[in-house]
Amino acid sequence: MTKQQAQKEYTADNIKLLKGLEAVRKRPAMYIGDVSSRGLHHLINEVVDNSIDEALAGYNDTVNVTINKDGSVTVEDHGRGIPVDIHPEEKKSALEVVMTVLHAGGKFDKNTYKVSGGLHGVGVSVVNALSEWMKVEVNREGNVYYQEYKKGVPQAAVKIIGKAKKGKTGTRVTFMPDAEIFRTTKFKFETIAERMRELAYLNKTVTIRVKDEEEGEEEEFRFKGGLIEFVKYLDETRNSLHKPIYIEGEKENTPVEIAFEYSDAYSDNICSYVNNINTHEGGTHLVGFRTALTRTFNNYAAKNKLVKENKKITLTGDDFREGLTAVISVKVMEPQFEGQTKTKLGNSEVKSVVETIVGEKLSEYLEENPAVGKKIIEKCMRAAEAREAARKARDLIRRKNALDSMHLPGKLADCSINDPEHCEIYIVEGDSAGGSAKQGRDRRFQAILPLRGKILNVEKAKINKVLENNEIKAMIAAIGAGIGAEFDPEKSRYGKIIIMTDADVDGSHIRTLLLTFIYRHMKDLINQGKVYIAQPPLYKVKKGREEVYAFDDSELEKVLERMRKSSKAEVDEEGKPKGVVISRYKGLGEMNPEQLWETTMNPETRTVLQVNLESAAAADKIFETLMGDAVEPRREFIEKHAKYANLDI
Repeated sequence: MTKQQAQKEYTADNIKLLKGLEAVRKRPAMYIGDVSSRGLHHLINEVVDNSIDEALAGYNDTVNVTINKDGSVTVEDHGRGIPVDIHPEEKKSALEVVMTVLHAGGKFDKNTYKVSGGLHGVGVSVVNALSEWMKVEVNREGNVYYQEYKKGVPQAAVKIIGKAKKGKTGTRVTFMPDAEIFRTTKFKFETIAERMRELAYLNKTVTIRVKDEEEGEEEEFRFKGGLIEFVKYLDETRNSLHKPIYIEGEKENTPVEIAFEYSDAYSDNICSYVNNINTHEGGTHLVGFRTALTRTFNNYAAKNKLVKENKKITLTGDDFREGLTAVISVKVMEPQFEGQTKTKLGNSEVKSVVETIVGEKLSEYLEENPAVGKKIIEKCMRAAEAREAARKARDLIRRKNALDSMHLPGKLADCSINDPEHCEIYIVEGDSAGGSAKQGRDRRFQAILPLRGKILNVEKAKINKVLENNEIKAMIAAIGAGIGAEFDPEKSRYGKIIIMTDADVDGSHIRTLLLTFIYRHMKDLINQGKVYIAQPPLYKVKKGREEVYAFDDSELEKVLERMRKSSKAEVDEEGKPKGVVISRYKGLGEMNPEQLWETTMNPETRTVLQVNLESAAAADKIFETLMGDAVEPRREFIEKHAKYANLDI
């Protein structure tokens, strides 16, 4: 089919309607998750998804994303261009329908797109509704069509503003997020670039460029090796045992593409995608991959007698996942999502599709590459030995607890109610801060677990060593949901796990160690949105009887500015109003119980930062970079991000 024929077939008749746009501005979080920085950047993803859908259909090879100097964003592609002819039901241009009607678009017509991205299918109309203004240009049928909107409302009918360059087609969308809706309207280049890099790996025929005109930053992503290059990127700081294994196939109209390799690491990193959507909670495609991996390697090991010297050890799925880095990408015509965050694939048929393809292709690979197969089995045997040692360590802990009068750690100050949904635990740095927290808390629903010193860096430790660390054992016992393969988030004794550390370098290090442990061994707590970081204030500003807390330098300046204006007081050489006393908290232990409750623990007044995984691949990369063995990547990361650091000097 020629491109001209495809353009003729993609007309207003292909645009299906599911009406209703009125509630978007009233309840934006229902459509984009939240109105913080995360929701703001989701706007770009919604627009880019349309461009990627054109690429999946075979009609686009370029996406350009630009942060303009005025703070707006432009997304441009070389696809077929949004249809502009009159829609048969709405009696107006299909372009206006797509931009102003919720759930209108070619995604709902399988003759236009076999598969499409975008988790909820809310599309560009939601972006339009949540923008102060939006401008759309469409290059199609030799013309340039244009329409402008304000807060989702068209300012005029679609019109032709010029002739398109010969052979040029595509869509150009520019929008300014509405400051009345979002807490911040400042886009971050790195956040955009990380998602665009991910999309470029998943769509190897597409070139994606990201540019920030204000900061002068620019990156171009095109990865002809696709998932193979993705796996290499994820394993950049690890020592790989072999070249990536690549599997590709299609069954029951479901294309499957997988790349994976093993390294000398102790954790696994499996990133799964459905129609370019990051399925954080996995699903049937991930189950199919794991099942096929375990069965195929076990059969290969038995057939080639690679475990005959260790008959007492049986290799399990956990053993085959240690040190594994994998990327799974499937294209499903009608994906069904479920789970806590609606990012878990539920289509039962996909399990057997992935299982069959991986089983067949991996068996062929191992027959052709016996040296790699032997190396992987040897790695898995070492993992099994460590797992057995860890089991013995767990049994010792259980036997010890059975003899104790209390199963929970002695340092834990537990809450009085038992409903996990209404309980929260503060994991606190140091006995001093722990003491203040115990006195200042609400004993009904807040538990306190003080930790002494820095916990083990689990990124560099086998599971049996992890279980020997006293502070980690205390956390496992307090949370009560197990660890690793035995971990069950439903058994967590608390609905919120809040990390509370000092606002200094040591506090940041301890927080990173704790997050690394949770990410590697209790990841579902993060997936289910149960992990938070407390935000204690850095300053207390006192003027007369008035006391105000500031959480960072910018907030301190706002407080001082308000005091200057309200009192019209004289200022000193530094611009600080006279009579104002500023106290800088060096640590949580400096606050008395009342202050700690008022600023950091009272649900009515506190600020807590929820930990989420916008990109599991990016998270894994950062944890490995910061906490792994390789020094050079860590040094480069620190040098690149040093300007953002807030050090307590």
